[in-house]
Amino acid sequence: MHLDKKKILKILHPNKIWVPISIGFLIIGYLLLKDKNFTFDNLIRIRNAQWTYIGLALLTILIRDIGYAYRIKTLTHQQLTWKKSFYVIILWEFASAVTPSVVGGTAVAIFILLKEKIKLGQSIAYVMLTAILDNLFFICTAPLAFFLLGDNMFTNVTTLSIRWAYSFKIIFWISYSLIALYTLMMALALFFKPIFFKNILVRITHIKILKKWKRAAYAHGKDIIHSSTTLKGNTMGYWIKISISTIGIWCARYMILNLLIAAYTNVSLSEHITIFGKHIMMWVMMLISPTPGSSGTAEFFFQQFYETILGNYTIITDLLWRCLTYYLYLILGAIFLPKWLKKYQSSL
Repeated sequence: MHLDKKKILKILHPNKIWVPISIGFLIIGYLLLKDKNFTFDNLIRIRNAQWTYIGLALLTILIRDIGYAYRIKTLTHQQLTWKKSFYVIILWEFASAVTPSVVGGTAVAIFILLKEKIKLGQSIAYVMLTAILDNLFFICTAPLAFFLLGDNMFTNVTTLSIRWAYSFKIIFWISYSLIALYTLMMALALFFKPIFFKNILVRITHIKILKKWKRAAYAHGKDIIHSSTTLKGNTMGYWIKISISTIGIWCARYMILNLLIAAYTNVSLSEHITIFGKHIMMWVMMLISPTPGSSGTAEFFFQQFYETILGNYTIITDLLWRCLTYYLYLILGAIFLPKWLKKYQSSL
């Protein structure tokens, strides 16, 4: 696999944070101006929070990041120290935040692992496996949430018309289908038919208009075979650890929003389940967003999904949620990135 270092270093630039931040705040500003009941007094409602829940949300963020570090440490068979694992996670999150969700930070993640002295074949295998595990979580939980909660998932009586609700269903199932198809292809290529997948890639490039990608297809096919070989022979304990940590990571990520909403309104157990389910659905829809880190898209969807629960606290909670789960990693990435790049400057 050829990694375009110049392109990757361009992505890994602290100045990249301003585009997604600007998009996100522009959408927040638009939603505020559109709200007829909005006054600037609403912005100071953040102080009305039950701070115990805010504290629990911050603790959950820490637990989630420890889970991420544990998973990458386990995936790489302890080749990374805890310190390096946290660096990898922060930079990986930063890369995902400054690239469109539909693209993700895959190449950057491989580059980061490579610089942490993980061999190229192993780096590709670990990043592919991470993507498969994460996507499998959505694939398994989204239909469950959809069928358990039914039309309540997409109905927001204050802002959504029947047509909008129907459109959201279409967006969800398109996104879900694309993720499921992509994950199935990756899993088949990585675990079952790597040589067959390589041959298919090469044969496709026999088509006249695709001939210029023949060399890249061949290289990618070889990467798949090497990655498949890398993952063979792992113990059952290895697979159990990374699977459980994946479930824990995503449950913690979604619980952050439950805690932030509980900080501003009383939430029953059934409402907590609805909030959690809606978050899964919303995340699946965000995965095909063309904007960096779903910036703007996430803020818009949040209002549509949660306004009936939060009322006048919707915008404040929306902003707080994005600050703690998205903008935080843009800032951390901008802080830690120069130090990391300086460390590996001689090999860049």
